[in-house]
Amino acid sequence: MAARSGDGLREGLRELGYIEGHNIRIEYRWAQGNFERLTDLAAELVRLKVDVIVTFVTQASLDAKKATATISIVMVGVANPVGTGLVASLAQAGGNVTRASSVATDVVGKQLEILKEVVPDAARIAALWNPTDLVFQAQQTQETKIAARKLGIELQLLEARAPNEFETAFAAIQGTRALFIMIDPLFITHFKTLAELSVKGRLIAIFGYRTFADAGGLIAYVHKLLRYLQRDCRLCR
Repeated sequence: MAARSGDGLREGLRELGYIEGHNIRIEYRWAQGNFERLTDLAAELVRLKVDVIVTFVTQASLDAKKATATISIVMVGVANPVGTGLVASLAQAGGNVTRASSVATDVVGKQLEILKEVVPDAARIAALWNPTDLVFQAQQTQETKIAARKLGIELQLLEARAPNEFETAFAAIQGTRALFIMIDPLFITHFKTLAELSVKGRLIAIFGYRTFADAGGLIAYVHKLLRYLQRDCRLCR
């Protein structure tokens, strides 16, 4: 996932005339799903006095904002930036944080509806989440609970903080073949392992990235719409 994100960034910069190694230098820092590292990584980039920090997901954006109020921050894959305090509003971002807001949490209900349609007799659905991703996962978990109540189904929450906890989480699934995997950098990075475990366990699983289905997982559903923030960032012009 990290490599694909880097490719997309470099491609976009090339379209604007910025070529890595020629007229721009990029400092890469990846937490690899270890959210406790984000504070130190953000502080390191600030010490390097970079011109712009590009962040992926909510927690990384929050740590970058805490680390600096002067360096421009461009966020990607962030849900509810207003509610988390990253920006003042979608129309007036303010401060040093700007760009796109994801609607990943908004499609949780639809993902569970699809899962229920595929497994109509399911009275229970298992949901895999990463408790170390405090902000974004908390939002998704709340939306998942709401959607489950509306569908009249019981929810079994399964925790996985690292790849070595995947098998334990899958083994704990009880009374259902239906599995909802929440969006998380850890799960995106290890989508192949999750797909293999779902096939091995004969589970009907849904995830928000197409790569999961390409790797053998049954269902992938994601809404590609992004809410773009107005370019009013006083440090991003």
